[in-house]
Amino acid sequence: MSDIKLFRVAAGAITELAGTTDTVEKSVQVLFEKNLEALLGVRFLATEFTTTHGGRIDTLGLDENGCPVILEYKRASNENVINQGLFYLDWLMDHRKDFQWLVMEKLGKAAADGVDWSAPRLICIAGDFNRYDDHAVKQIQRNIELIRYRRFGPELLMLDLVAATSTKGTMVETKGGLSDGSAGSGNKYKTIGTVLQELDPGMLDRFDALRAFMMALGDDVQETTLRFYIAFKRIKNFACVEFRPTTGKILVFVKVDPSTVQIEPGFTRDVSDLGHFGTGDLEITLSKAEDLERAKPLIELSYGAS
Repeated sequence: MSDIKLFRVAAGAITELAGTTDTVEKSVQVLFEKNLEALLGVRFLATEFTTTHGGRIDTLGLDENGCPVILEYKRASNENVINQGLFYLDWLMDHRKDFQWLVMEKLGKAAADGVDWSAPRLICIAGDFNRYDDHAVKQIQRNIELIRYRRFGPELLMLDLVAATSTKGTMVETKGGLSDGSAGSGNKYKTIGTVLQELDPGMLDRFDALRAFMMALGDDVQETTLRFYIAFKRIKNFACVEFRPTTGKILVFVKVDPSTVQIEPGFTRDVSDLGHFGTGDLEITLSKAEDLERAKPLIELSYGAS
């Protein structure tokens, strides 16, 4: 589906690098699993995970938002890897405790308690996809991403986000009552759904302008509503948004090294050593409509690095 080409420029001459994909599916899986966080922002949990009905999930992980991730690798052009992945995703939603025990074993109790079930993801990896795959993803209201990979020689790996759909996040029923699926979260903080209802018209207008700008950065931008913030991402997050209704502030956390920009008190802040929801070490505070123009270059930097 993609016609991306890569060229080497040397000594005034241009040479096209021939892209290849591995025919042995396992080698691709091993490559991704060894570098999962660097490539996709996902922490590795398990490989070839056996389900209770005898199925086998290729790779299990936990993304930077604390959401479960299933990765499936397409072995052949006619393999229906999307349906297979959705089957496993439904199994996972019915066996949440099994997943959380796995997270506790691999990443510790804090990570297990912080699992967010509001936006589980399915990532399908393949050398290529066809138009039917693309169409199918657009018809399914689940968090699904199709990522095409291609190797250019022994040192270069290209990832291409071919198609993606995202949901806003849903509330799920738990034994403790209605929540959005996170374990052990209690009621200390208001969920993003509650906070959004408290925004005045002015804040809603400012958020709509912010959202419109970020969604227009590229066709690959996805918006996902989590428990306590809204994440905007490509393959990885590039902005996480929180709200402070009582002070009229919108906080945007971006992946920009604070040491590379001039910190402006009241507008930007280094939060690399401070706890906060979402990802990103630079906090941008939007207190009024004009602040968005000042924030745009920083958001674009984060987008470009994601």
